[in-house]
Amino acid sequence: MPMKNDLNFELLAQYAPRPGRRALLPELTPHQQVAMLCRVLHREGYNDHIAGHITVKQEDGTYLANPWELTWAEVTASDILRLDANGKVIEGDWNITPAINLHIDVHAARHDVEVVIHNHPAWGSVWSAVKRTPPIYDQTSALVDTDPVIYDEYGGTVEDGALGRAAASSLGQEKWALLANHGVLLVANGIRQAHLRAITLEWRCRMAWRVEMLGGGTPLLASVATQTGQRTDANGFPFLWEAMAREEIRQDPSVLL
Repeated sequence: MPMKNDLNFELLAQYAPRPGRRALLPELTPHQQVAMLCRVLHREGYNDHIAGHITVKQEDGTYLANPWELTWAEVTASDILRLDANGKVIEGDWNITPAINLHIDVHAARHDVEVVIHNHPAWGSVWSAVKRTPPIYDQTSALVDTDPVIYDEYGGTVEDGALGRAAASSLGQEKWALLANHGVLLVANGIRQAHLRAITLEWRCRMAWRVEMLGGGTPLLASVATQTGQRTDANGFPFLWEAMAREEIRQDPSVLL
């Protein structure tokens, strides 16, 4: 199934394509979408070696996921696995991480969620280690509203069933969480929204660190940050996903194979 065209139509109506203009992005299959999301997020800091996984729920109740053995920087569409409702591989040539139970538990608890992302990105992991919420110091940090949940317990890696369920439970009905001494967990209702949430969280963490290392700054007014985030988070920032995907295709077209 091609990628959903879930842009904010009211906002984009004034930018209707001129006749003959090339498409912003070719239609992507579900497997290509997952591979592309892995690639673009790797460039944004979701790059802890082979750690981390993305799951995308399909209409038939199965899940697409990236394999355990490959980094997010090298995965291609043909590497993407299909999992059953219990997280077992039913299609694909690779293995899935034992920590996939974290994703399955989140999907089971959140029927509104299509995409689950867990990783140990460079800057999100810093703020998770100090169990602090990064302030919003600029408009890019405000592209998604609400603060991440802070889950302040670390009892071990999440392939342990009980520990994975506890981390999944900590998210509740929220969009994203910082898992203490571990990394980040976030959910979305589609690829575009997942992309925006993931890059916004990492940008926000990086910017806050830099500002505070210079002695601190003045965060955006809460009302301004909320208004910005509510406007963009619902459907993803216009044209951004396409632009980042095009960049990845230019760098390595094999992502689509």
